[in-house]
Amino acid sequence: MQKLQNQFQITGWELVEIGAPPRMREWTLDASELLPDEALVEVAGCGVCHTDLGFHYDGVRTKHPLPLILGHEISGKVVATGISSINWSHKDVVIPAVLPCGTCDDCNNGRSNVCRSQVMPGNDIDGGFATHIRVPSRWLVPVPNTYNGDLSLLSVVADAVSTPWQAILRAEVKEGDVSIIVGCGGVGGYCAQLARSKGSHVICFDVDSERLDSMGKLGFNHLRNIKGESNRDIRQWLRETISLENLSPSGWKIFECSGNPLGQTLAFELIGPSGTLAVVGFTMDKVNVRLSNLMVHDAKAFGNWGCQPELYPDLLENVLDGAVDLSATTELRKLSDIGEIFESIHHGSGGERVILIPDGKWRGK
Repeated sequence: MQKLQNQFQITGWELVEIGAPPRMREWTLDASELLPDEALVEVAGCGVCHTDLGFHYDGVRTKHPLPLILGHEISGKVVATGISSINWSHKDVVIPAVLPCGTCDDCNNGRSNVCRSQVMPGNDIDGGFATHIRVPSRWLVPVPNTYNGDLSLLSVVADAVSTPWQAILRAEVKEGDVSIIVGCGGVGGYCAQLARSKGSHVICFDVDSERLDSMGKLGFNHLRNIKGESNRDIRQWLRETISLENLSPSGWKIFECSGNPLGQTLAFELIGPSGTLAVVGFTMDKVNVRLSNLMVHDAKAFGNWGCQPELYPDLLENVLDGAVDLSATTELRKLSDIGEIFESIHHGSGGERVILIPDGKWRGK
């Protein structure tokens, strides 16, 4: 990406219509166009999330009309700023996937997740499947100068890692707890690692043997392929495992990360005495459950949308301290392959979280 004085040549890949291949867009941005509270971030990497596929294939509406550049899992370097954001110049950053306004009643009362003025890259504004992205600077997360790893790997911290992190904090996972992960894809896999970092005993359910094999390579022992099993049989296996391992029979923390109606139904039916259910995955489908289970078990359930920006610094510190293995769970690809990669993931290929690297920074084959 050539920089001419204060001008930046930007290339991005935009969604033009549902199901159509992404289209390349090129334009020039002059740094003087940045608002005082904005920063221009040169993208190091942008993770591909199933939310992107929902926009691209399933007709889930973006808030900004098409065409729009998708991508909300972004890391990079600040290369230009507005006048009030100059302290961010030349810093490596992670961009939170959801950027609240920081001034409304919800934000001032700890409810920034539901800020009605929140901005999500790749939904409200052009996202990270580009060489650069223009964003409000308020909630940028600085990467410590001591980090000497691949900056692109940290892109998944923006959503796939941060979303389960907030759920784990809200569920108050602590040492000795039993944490049950339903769905061990990108978000679920990171949820399991983060729960383990809290000292919790982790049990993973999935219907994909490759995903479970990957979890085994990360050191998880309590893995169950539940494809074709009834919920009754799954509950029985779980109770037997809990008993054999002498783990707590109550207070289980259940994280529904599959975004699948069968997974959501199972997760709800696993709720036991004083249990907690966190709904982290998303599906447009409805499920049929008996809400009275929450009353009978004196349990609670909550939904989790994104992650509050204030929680990112501690999360990033934990990630850099080894709570999550990013290298083993990601695959780096060049940005211009975006169409092929979307198709591959849409049809169920691949297990690692794909991170797209702008072609000018690509060092692979």
